[in-house]
Amino acid sequence: MLENHILHFKKTLFSKKMIVKKEGIIEYFKSGIKNTSNFKIGVEHEKFLFNKNNNKRIDYLKIKEMFSALIEFGWNPVFEKENIVALNKGGRNITLEPGNQIELSGDKLNNMHEACAESQNYLFELKQVTKKLNMNIVSAGFDPISKLNEIPNNPKQRYKIMTQDMPLGGELSLDMMYRTCGTQLNIDFNSEKDFVKKFKIVNSVVPIAISLFANSSILEKKNSNYLSYRSKVWQSTSRAGLPKLFLESLNFEKYADFVINFPILFLKHNDQYISGRKYIFKDFMEGKIDEIDNRLPTQEDLATHLSTIFTENRLKKYIEIRSMDSCGWECLCAGPAFNIGMLYGNLDEVHELVSKWDKDKIINAYLEAPKKGFNTQLMGKDLYYWSCILLNLSRKGLENRDILNKKGNNETIFLNHLQKVIDNKITNADHMISKFSKNENLDELYDK
Repeated sequence: MLENHILHFKKTLFSKKMIVKKEGIIEYFKSGIKNTSNFKIGVEHEKFLFNKNNNKRIDYLKIKEMFSALIEFGWNPVFEKENIVALNKGGRNITLEPGNQIELSGDKLNNMHEACAESQNYLFELKQVTKKLNMNIVSAGFDPISKLNEIPNNPKQRYKIMTQDMPLGGELSLDMMYRTCGTQLNIDFNSEKDFVKKFKIVNSVVPIAISLFANSSILEKKNSNYLSYRSKVWQSTSRAGLPKLFLESLNFEKYADFVINFPILFLKHNDQYISGRKYIFKDFMEGKIDEIDNRLPTQEDLATHLSTIFTENRLKKYIEIRSMDSCGWECLCAGPAFNIGMLYGNLDEVHELVSKWDKDKIINAYLEAPKKGFNTQLMGKDLYYWSCILLNLSRKGLENRDILNKKGNNETIFLNHLQKVIDNKITNADHMISKFSKNENLDELYDK
């Protein structure tokens, strides 16, 4: 018991440590270094929720009912002032996005078998609750039904500032906040050199991720003429995108420079959120922000700043991979497994491949992939070709890991969905265009 108190005290001191020099940020990144044997997998995924009676997105009152129902499954409420805004259970969290999308932030797990089981357990609970409350789930990268002005908000303080300030830096920022859902994977690194390789890979393969996981083709009940409209939206979102810098050998110091000169979205001071739009993080480090009494940033403030950099991938004490559209439960584990095979199981071979790619051609493919999908060109080949190559390298990586479930299957079983996509050359987006466009039946959009 005493050891737990000491550990909590040390963590508190660490989070309150002042960040006044670049070295403090570099040290923060270095504190994430883990032994390879301790590498974890963290999966996050968002879902849209609709009222079955009127096909409208659910409001905050309905969220409160849903959270109350989930508490019966052992989830614990998290409040912001008097408002319930999240739930947690062990290392898992259910959080609330700006338009009342819900996100499961999973625990730090050891392999894909554990990560997929976690998602299935969550699905079981969610289905019980949504059925009871007469709600539908939509697993897509973009809301296929609602107009922006039809979507209700919620009382989370930071979203008020974001709704005001985000459109100033990107014309589709509010669409990103209120009408997109994604799947995210969090991975570890065992050294700065390991981080450099992994970050180079995850940013180089962003166009492939967009095309392979495209699942947002329907916009306001019509064909959007994009395969991943979500990716198109994120490309026109404030603080987002794929900086060319990320395609270089980006070490902790270069990323720290990027962070220091990146605009602040909001500041938390005396339990209030304040707009940071006049400042970059360097101003904070130099005590130049009058609105917060010129105080200096703590590691907690740094963590907040890092979480408001909305690039395709980003660094915290781990790497966040963020380019995949949300997808149905049958393919939910495929994206994380695809990346784990490459990054934990076959890093050097994948790194050697992408290191030959030209940065400008990657950026061009990134911009074209939301619309052209597999037909996008990169280095004289289309993204279908590169998807096939990378899927094979991922499979090899998962076979190298050779982590078995109780039935004796290794993690390659989670690539089955992607193999079907490759074999048929039909993504989730293509499938939905074909299926929905025939009769424009809304039932086709809802999870079964």
